Amino acid sequence: MRTSEKPAADAAAGLSGPASRKLPVPPRERKPALAALAVLLILGGALATTLLVLRSGDRVSAIRVTQQIGAGQKFTAQALEEVKIAAEGVDYVSWSQLDQVVGSFAAVTILPGTLLTNQMGAKASSELGEGKATVGLALKPGQMPAGLKEGDRVQLVHVPSRASQGESRVLAASALVFSVGDKSRTGNSGQITVVVDSSASPEIVAFASSGEIAVAELPGAR
Repeated sequence: MRTSEKPAADAAAGLSGPASRKLPVPPRERKPALAALAVLLILGGALATTLLVLRSGDRVSAIRVTQQIGAGQKFTAQALEEVKIAAEGVDYVSWSQLDQVVGSFAAVTILPGTLLTNQMGAKASSELGEGKATVGLALKPGQMPAGLKEGDRVQLVHVPSRASQGESRVLAASALVFSVGDKSRTGNSGQITVVVDSSASPEIVAFASSGEIAVAELPGAR
């Protein structure tokens, strides 16, 4: 009977060893759905980045003004240049329409560096239309301000000479400076051309010929 009890004792001793204290480890669960989602997110991010890079180089040719153009003045090829801009978000005039723009008129005064839009141009000019006249003025120092440019607005004022009787008065309240010439070689005169009402042009020409006219700039009128 003693020999039959030994296996039981050996079994008890075996259960008390280190192996008997290890807990069973459950098998690792694989999650293929999460792995696939991670791959899709990575691919989606890469695609979005690629699209942004491609769109950043998506440019079209537009027209930019390089010289001041007064309201009513014609667009010239010398005052326009090609510039690359984003394809969307701007009501631009395409560079391919340059031939249509040249010869048309500015609806408003346009400053250098302005991107040309459709609202800035017009086929006909109210400034140079019926009832208007262009008048050339040869002025001496003191009769016109320095720095006048095409497109500026000026007043034309009659300044009586000492020999004549009368008071100064405005001949044209807001005349458009159509062009500005260089000063003469002697530096004694400056040539400008202004757009005025045709009804006032004879009087303006008469006073200009006698040197009884002066020009005052209107900086706030464009």
